[in-house]
Amino acid sequence: MITQERHRLILSVLQEKQVATIQELVDATDSSESTIRRDLSQLQKEKKLKRVHGGASLLHQKGEELSVSEKALRHSEEKERIAKAAAAIVKNGDSIYIDAGTTTMQMIPYLKDKEITVVTNGVSHLEPLLEQGIPTFLTGGMVKPKTRALIGSEAQKGLSSYRFDKCFMGVNGIHPEAGFTTPDPEEAAMKRLAVSLSQEAYVLADESKFNEWSFAKIADLSEAVILTNELEEDAAYEYMEKTVIKVVTP
Repeated sequence: MITQERHRLILSVLQEKQVATIQELVDATDSSESTIRRDLSQLQKEKKLKRVHGGASLLHQKGEELSVSEKALRHSEEKERIAKAAAAIVKNGDSIYIDAGTTTMQMIPYLKDKEITVVTNGVSHLEPLLEQGIPTFLTGGMVKPKTRALIGSEAQKGLSSYRFDKCFMGVNGIHPEAGFTTPDPEEAAMKRLAVSLSQEAYVLADESKFNEWSFAKIADLSEAVILTNELEEDAAYEYMEKTVIKVVTP
């Protein structure tokens, strides 16, 4: 079977099933596993599908913005592991920015007893930070009801007053070409500004964020280190050529 026909069959299976294992694609195309893996890598580069563990899924733009409570229920164990590793990077004396988001919020308990200063645009972060006795500054600005993030021109003005040793960001999508993205341009602007004001930038993202993209670009991959719980081996080189990735093991 020629490559073009295999690709057509692979995409046809995904249109029907949404997600397919490598073995299902091997059976559908009567091809070897190594051939299917090469096909999936090529189709991913062409932005026609997304590699997932053991197979592939259709690629969708992440235009939907979930609420804080909805996000908190997804990949909670992975998020906590990533957040703990992120907190370990913070040193006494650091001034850091913690972006609004559920993964970044899980850093806060692990920052206890560290002599640091925090600036955040996450309204939900304020109470847990104060409970830890951490000196905290809010950026100001308008509260976005769904994500509890402070956004807008006043938020950017407030954020511009500070400089950071490190910033810790959440994103909705990580893609080799699109970079780091999020659905809301206002939130993207805050994240982009924080990265520019920081000596070191870290993106905290579980494996579901890879090979996805959203409407508004935050930054190129080269502008931040990625902390994640897992990365598909076949896709790793696409990212590692452009940035540093630290995989947090259990």
